[in-house]
Amino acid sequence: MSLSLQKNIFIGFFRSGMLGFGGGPSTIPLVHKEVVETYGWMSEDEFGDVLAIGNTLPGPIMTKMAGYIGYRVGGLVGMATALAAAVLPTVLIMITLIGVLVAYRDTAVVQGMTQAIAPVVGVMLFVLAYSFIKKSKADLGWLWAGVLAVVSLVTYVWLNWHPAILIGALILFALLGKRRESS
Repeated sequence: MSLSLQKNIFIGFFRSGMLGFGGGPSTIPLVHKEVVETYGWMSEDEFGDVLAIGNTLPGPIMTKMAGYIGYRVGGLVGMATALAAAVLPTVLIMITLIGVLVAYRDTAVVQGMTQAIAPVVGVMLFVLAYSFIKKSKADLGWLWAGVLAVVSLVTYVWLNWHPAILIGALILFALLGKRRESS
């Protein structure tokens, strides 16, 4: 285990995590710069393969790439180092922001900010749901997409079903639908 290599792994992923404001997509070019250009741990093609595989797996892209690249370059210790470096900036920023918000929670500015967040999140969730419905329309057609959207809304809002039950039922519907198509 080379301490110099572990230090470089930490610096590369910490720098990417600190400067990658906005989440996963904004960190990818920074990780590329560190991994391919600065340290030369991978070629362009290898990085593209890691990115493609990382995008197929669930979870944040930054941690998946950090874990794999850290392991490939520095073994298990490299993986732990890369993951810690990738996550640490977010943890530090969140602790700082939460500390500030708690200290000033009674001020008009912070209360206004927290009240303004609810409609913004609502709009973002509506846009996300609309994009899912459009995708469903492309896969299922308007009739089935509309029926499933209405059934989901009714069971969740008015019948008060737990979302996990609804998701499980929709997964079964999709699996049974695929099975009928292939028969």
